[in-house]
Amino acid sequence: MASKNDKRGNKPNFLFIITDQHRADHLGCYGNSVVKTPNIDSIAARGTRWNKFYVANPICMPNRASIMTGRMCSVHGARHNGIPLSKDHTTFVELLRDAGYATGLIGKSHLQSFTGLPATNKFKQKKGLSSPSRELRDAYKNNRHSPDYDLEDSTRWHTPLADRVDGDFYGFQHVEIAAGHADQASGDYLLWARKQREDFDSLTGYENALPDESIDAPQAWRTAVPEELYSTNWIADRSVHWIDQRTNDETPFFLQISFPDPHHPFTPPGKYWDMYDPLDVALPKSFGKGDLPPIKAMREAMEKGTDPRDNQSPFTVTGDEARAIIALTYGMITMIDDAIGRILKQLEASGLADDTIVIFTTDHGDYMGDHSLMLKLLLHYQGIIRTPFIWYDPKRPTDGRAIDDLASSIDISATILGRAGIQPFNGLQGRDLFASDPVNAIIVEEDSQRPMTGFDKPQRVRTVVTDRYRMSIRQGENWGELYDLKSDPTEVNNLFEDASAVPIRATLTETMLRRMIELQDRAPLPAYRA
Repeated sequence: MASKNDKRGNKPNFLFIITDQHRADHLGCYGNSVVKTPNIDSIAARGTRWNKFYVANPICMPNRASIMTGRMCSVHGARHNGIPLSKDHTTFVELLRDAGYATGLIGKSHLQSFTGLPATNKFKQKKGLSSPSRELRDAYKNNRHSPDYDLEDSTRWHTPLADRVDGDFYGFQHVEIAAGHADQASGDYLLWARKQREDFDSLTGYENALPDESIDAPQAWRTAVPEELYSTNWIADRSVHWIDQRTNDETPFFLQISFPDPHHPFTPPGKYWDMYDPLDVALPKSFGKGDLPPIKAMREAMEKGTDPRDNQSPFTVTGDEARAIIALTYGMITMIDDAIGRILKQLEASGLADDTIVIFTTDHGDYMGDHSLMLKLLLHYQGIIRTPFIWYDPKRPTDGRAIDDLASSIDISATILGRAGIQPFNGLQGRDLFASDPVNAIIVEEDSQRPMTGFDKPQRVRTVVTDRYRMSIRQGENWGELYDLKSDPTEVNNLFEDASAVPIRATLTETMLRRMIELQDRAPLPAYRA
């Protein structure tokens, strides 16, 4: 009997699962013996996982835009949160749709801003100079400030996104969005939750949390939202429904399933809240170590009680706080894993499993106690730049193969297009991981919109990672970072100013320069020779 794949011209389906702020070592298949992730582990056991997979940028919007375009953030322009991905940029999902794929996105998108908060980095008029007209204040006339870039703004989300999109959404024909994080997720999910309970808003947030004295840690509360109304469960329900509708459809599909967790705040619902005992959690080996200027500043701020612990900026924690937060994060991850189990079961029940490639990754990691830090931003330790990437192809099973070649989130698009038999567009910078030679270095970019503890001005950081080393350089700072990942995997011995490491630093500088030249834009194509 012919499979559905044979009937659709040998085009595989793709199930692309992505979480938010999820370290590679917070999965069983990446060596964690505490957190329970049997369903994700089962994908890895049948497929391939990359041990040295790195982000193009360790922040949500820039790296998600890089995944969608296969291009570095310095090229696609979404340099930091708050800058949407331009609709002038081609996405790999548009190529799939153009090739006849049905495309869907369920869960978090974050290709546009969802907070509605005003930007901190704005055009400033200088004294004694006439100011340009508003449309001429930026190098880009299409500066992405128009209403069609406010589609994910939670403060304006009164109707489903699908009703407000003209055509598709960055290539996705079907969209159901859960914007935001934890028990404060919004978007289409929130519209649904309010229909289930008229008092739903009275269940969310710290102010409505259930009493619980077992955990005392920043941005952690026992949510009153029940498991069945939590965003992770809604995403699973909607994904199961979407897959079920494909049962008798011979059109190949690409479905992106995007969970907002385990990004902070830390609010695993129901049984997942105390599923893990903080006493069972080991602190990272680098906890309490490190003397970089911003880490010193954050530790001093914690001691004085002046550190901002209720927003997106990184901060330092005590050992008890770190254990508590990691335990809660494990609960959020296991809830995601349970949801993935339901989705994979539906894939089997629909007769689609044999024709569907399953991919798992995340947008970036979290310090999770590394060097006593929490969250992310600006310090490119392995915990935030190294992420999981798992690929299972039922037609080409590899039975748990682990690959140590360097790879980047910009490679995801080219790898999917390659397997679908679709030629990439001009300017796509990623590589098909199954059809290309390995690279000798990965570049990680990060620009910040505002200063934060330990930095007196917005930062611009560039990092190069090789098989053995990680080096980071900052614009306008007189210090840098250089670590030997072979002898110092927890990155506590900074060799940047070490005289014996001068030749290594010189080699890495040249490697970084050559790789950055390679990643310069090659789009658009010329119209004429001259």
